[in-house]
Amino acid sequence: MKRILLLVLTNVLVVVVLGIVASLLGVNRYLTANGLNLGALLGYALVMGFGGAFISLLISKPLAKWSSGVRVIEQPQNADEAWILDTVRKLADKAQIGMPEVGIFEGDANAFATGAFKNSALVAVSTGLLQGMTREEVEAVIGHEIAHVANGDMVTMTLIQGVMNTFVVFLSRVIGYAVDSFLRKGDDRDTGPGVGYWITTIVLDIVLGFAAAMVVAWFSRHREFRADAGAAQLMGRKQPMVNALARLGGLHTGELPKSVAAFGIAGGIGQLFSTHPPIEERIAALQNS
Repeated sequence: MKRILLLVLTNVLVVVVLGIVASLLGVNRYLTANGLNLGALLGYALVMGFGGAFISLLISKPLAKWSSGVRVIEQPQNADEAWILDTVRKLADKAQIGMPEVGIFEGDANAFATGAFKNSALVAVSTGLLQGMTREEVEAVIGHEIAHVANGDMVTMTLIQGVMNTFVVFLSRVIGYAVDSFLRKGDDRDTGPGVGYWITTIVLDIVLGFAAAMVVAWFSRHREFRADAGAAQLMGRKQPMVNALARLGGLHTGELPKSVAAFGIAGGIGQLFSTHPPIEERIAALQNS
């Protein structure tokens, strides 16, 4: 709950700072003169930018269950399921977090963790992961996901995404009004924003959205190194996580739904937009830590 409150406070402060900077630079007077209320824009940016990210966080666990077809293990049906539950419980105790829900989903090798609160998260592993790795390697992967939960990565990623979204919404509309005012210079008709505003805003929402996605992906890649190190710490040695990563490099990894892709053990496309570093870099970083 403290992390959620910090998330809300941080995003509110970002909007306050934007307002102060706009006032100091005189942007507010310019916007008001051209028919745009700065306070209303900041409120809109906060709701649209942060609100969507916050709602996604709150519904992350049920959405992940539905989109990935996760079957939550409530009563183990076999020895493997009993082992998975015991492993998650052991690692969660070491990480000093509440016991997460544990689930299995059909698909190629992968695993993920999600949830708004670290004491009521979800950790899920795929059937392909269980079939393609040894138990020690699977335990290391589970440790990696538990580390994500213990580190509060779900909330942190939501915070960064929310801040980026807020900047995109605010900047695209401010620039849109500036372009529109320039194109309509000398036009005394008070007809609200013109076509220049709408075209500029749409284009900048896309362009700035890509730039924001690069920032979020960059942070996500660094967060993966921390989770790898966290798994090694929970297991008491690095080699199981190194072996798991090496094994993962030789397996066909399953694609996760977008809502949990950043929290999988593998995933992402392209160097700039990838949520995960290359396997070789992760192994090297773990061995050198």
